[in-house]
Amino acid sequence: MTSTDLSRVAGRIADALSRDVEEPELDRLLSELGVDAATRATVLHRSRATREELTRLRRREHELGTLFASARDLAEVRDIDGLLERLVSRAHDMMGSDVTYLSEFDSETRTLHVRKTIGSVTPQFRNLRVPAGMGLASRVADSRSAHWVQRYSDYDEGTHDTDIDDAVSREGIVSILGVPMLSDGRVLGVLFSATRQEHVFAPEQIAMLSALADHASIVLQTANTLTQLRASEEEARTALRTLTDHVAVRDRSNTVHQELVQAVLVGGGFDQVATTLARALDRYVTIVDSDMRILASSEPSAHISAIVSVSVGVRNAIERSRATGHCSYVDAGTSDTQVVAAVTAGELYFGAVLLSAGELELGSVDDRTIERAAQVAALLTLQQNAVADADQRVRHELIADVLDPSPERRRDLDRRARAHSVDASLLDTVLVIVAPMQCRSAAAALVAARYQQDGLVSNYSDVLVAVLHSADPITEANDVRRALLSGGVPNILVIVPPQAPNVDALSERFDVAHRTARLLEALGIDNDVVTTESFHPYMVMFGSDPDAVHAFIDHVIGPVIAYDAEHSTDLVVTLRAFVRNETSPTKTARALSYHTNTILQRLDRLRLLLGDGWRDDEPLFRISTAVRLDSLRAARFRS
Repeated sequence: MTSTDLSRVAGRIADALSRDVEEPELDRLLSELGVDAATRATVLHRSRATREELTRLRRREHELGTLFASARDLAEVRDIDGLLERLVSRAHDMMGSDVTYLSEFDSETRTLHVRKTIGSVTPQFRNLRVPAGMGLASRVADSRSAHWVQRYSDYDEGTHDTDIDDAVSREGIVSILGVPMLSDGRVLGVLFSATRQEHVFAPEQIAMLSALADHASIVLQTANTLTQLRASEEEARTALRTLTDHVAVRDRSNTVHQELVQAVLVGGGFDQVATTLARALDRYVTIVDSDMRILASSEPSAHISAIVSVSVGVRNAIERSRATGHCSYVDAGTSDTQVVAAVTAGELYFGAVLLSAGELELGSVDDRTIERAAQVAALLTLQQNAVADADQRVRHELIADVLDPSPERRRDLDRRARAHSVDASLLDTVLVIVAPMQCRSAAAALVAARYQQDGLVSNYSDVLVAVLHSADPITEANDVRRALLSGGVPNILVIVPPQAPNVDALSERFDVAHRTARLLEALGIDNDVVTTESFHPYMVMFGSDPDAVHAFIDHVIGPVIAYDAEHSTDLVVTLRAFVRNETSPTKTARALSYHTNTILQRLDRLRLLLGDGWRDDEPLFRISTAVRLDSLRAARFRS
């Protein structure tokens, strides 16, 4: 065969090989070209080896292309779910499987649940959850190595689960390959490739699926890292918000603290405490004393010195605050007041700070601010009490000097009184005020506040005394009584002696008023405005011994009083009308709307009780006096 012939033969063989013709066609071509049997066998063998190598190289090229594409996806990771779906899809294509799925591992429960599937046809399989220690998936996760079964129904190396077996059966899966998804030795999940007919998984397939599982591990690890980063970022933001809010609250608290300190240092008083706290916490603030009288309030409609009516819930909260030393919240729905803080100094209780509900949510720092306001209110109370006590001591000494009978005590009175804004030369009126024992302190405070600039007020000789200048003492006394009654002090008796021509005469006016007070106390009169002139005749008789009035009444008309009590009659009323109507039976009958004969019969009964000469001048004078005193005494019980 010539060289030309050989070249032509070689060209046709190379062309056939390049077209990847099947072996029978290649063998026929070699026969036609006259190639002997031995040479044909050699060529066919080499052709077969070359074809297999080309197939392997093409498959390897495809696998590398898939891995490179997956790597590019990893470098541009954005959508975790989308990337996992592409990875599972590539594994599905590369492995040529019927079903490919990815199960994520829960490290806490050690369960696996299907997250992504390709080729699945049943929802039961797509939502499959594998309990710990069950099935092929748990074996892969526990061993951290690849495992496969040629026929799942024959798999007996792990514990079967009815739900898993049922899902696999419904899906028609026969052969399964599972490879672990690992990250730093931790199992993140398992990547599966399954076929619906028996299949033997080659090492190259296991390696390919393992490589894609590594990529899936990176995706899951990235997803976990991103989740942790987002959680950390949110925690950082939450911490920053909390810190910012805390700093804002602290700044607000510091501002309030500075303003509260100023209230003490510059004498801003309770009003500044209430307005400062109200502005800072955006709610109404009321400060009350121990008797629930308003000392200051940020609420425009509040009236100073008015008594606040509070619910049981508020009172309970105040008691809790007194016991603990901290502010206390009122039970919801029981009052408009939300939180209270008792104003205390040791065992002393001065009142409370009451705060209404508001939109601002109060925190622990705000609670401390409220407590600080209560402490400042206590300091103000102690400060004011100290000043008031010192002033009251001086005013008590001034009143003692004014009311003392000795003129020597008034030698330097003008100068000392002027130091307390009082012009002693104008003092001409004494008011003796009798209040119930339990209300004397409150009454003294109210009257002292009324005459702070133009009078002297103090407790003196067991009564409250006000020494002042007044153009109309009776009107002044009625005004004082009304003020005390509206301030919550009941049963106020004000005694008004005649005005004094000079300061030295005030002592005598007080003595008369004081003795009148003792007489009225004996008679049980405790709620009125009276003048000493109204009781002057009785003062002459009983001023030195007020309690003797009862003995006098009982001695003079006691038999009549006893007869009425025993027989349910009204002879005392008849006797009272008789002496007030000029001892005329006719006028007495007319006054009582009785017949004259009835009055005459009653007068005869009185004769039997009082004696035959009871209508003579001297006995009748005594009887008239006793009847009038008894009438005054009885007025207490009628009121």
